[in-house]
Amino acid sequence: MRRREFITLIGGAAALPLKARAQQPAVPVIGILSPGSFSAPHLLAILRQILAEAGYVEGRNLTIEYRYAEGQYDRLPGLAAELVQRQAAVIIAATTPAALAAKAATATIPILFIAPDDPVGVGLVISMARPGGNATGVHQFNTALGAKQLGLLHELVPSAARVGLLVNPNNTNAETMTMEVKAAASAIGIEIDVVRATARREIEAAFATLVHNRADALVVGADSFFFSRRLQLATLATRHAIPAIYNAREYSEAGGLMSYGASQTEVFRQLGAYAVRILKGEKPTALPVVQSTKFDFVINLPTAQALGLEVPPMLLARADEVIE
Repeated sequence: MRRREFITLIGGAAALPLKARAQQPAVPVIGILSPGSFSAPHLLAILRQILAEAGYVEGRNLTIEYRYAEGQYDRLPGLAAELVQRQAAVIIAATTPAALAAKAATATIPILFIAPDDPVGVGLVISMARPGGNATGVHQFNTALGAKQLGLLHELVPSAARVGLLVNPNNTNAETMTMEVKAAASAIGIEIDVVRATARREIEAAFATLVHNRADALVVGADSFFFSRRLQLATLATRHAIPAIYNAREYSEAGGLMSYGASQTEVFRQLGAYAVRILKGEKPTALPVVQSTKFDFVINLPTAQALGLEVPPMLLARADEVIE
């Protein structure tokens, strides 16, 4: 063997470890994208716990990047682009608009969504069993629960003839939920007064409208921004003596009268399990959309008493939790 060839061979062999090290993946990044401010640390704690149990510990061998639109839905595309530029291993989209923004930003990075809307109907996946792209996640049915929530509210306040429905017009579910609730209201002779809000001050204005229109009760639509403002919503409803029902137990824990909707704790457990599988190499297209099966019905008795309401025993018996 010639000297030059021998040197080249040795040099190439010595360079291999450096090249191999350069090709090793960096610490994986999970991006969390939400239209609200995501004021639910207990849900993020569940996600972190499931990741840690699988060996992915934030700050050690995992980075989590948070992007919150603070209620400004038009910021979602830019925030999604930031996570794509950050080369996230997976993007967790907290609601349908966030998922659609992430889908528009990347066709390759896996997306895990929380969808109150029908994921097929809004174009997130091809089918529930075979998503067919880079997105999968949890369908929590919250858009379709408006009729059920109105029914529960009617049981508690049977005299209510005019019920408000608060929706966020920037959310893809606003029109669907409005139609759903109006149809259910028509069947039991209730008039629906739709009010809209996209910001904190608009929430206050919506309640002023409800008071002016003498609404007897209120259904609060499923929305990530509303979820982040749940304390404000519960406080305003009690202050104005408007019995209200919401879509997650966290509202009742914040002082809301009643809530009925998919268990957010269970939703985040499912997201965590899917995030682990994706970090280990599985593709979203092979992970069917999970449909929520656990729903929480929670009643806050102190709030009912503050509103001068007596909760029927049959309604109490059906509650998953009664806050006393």
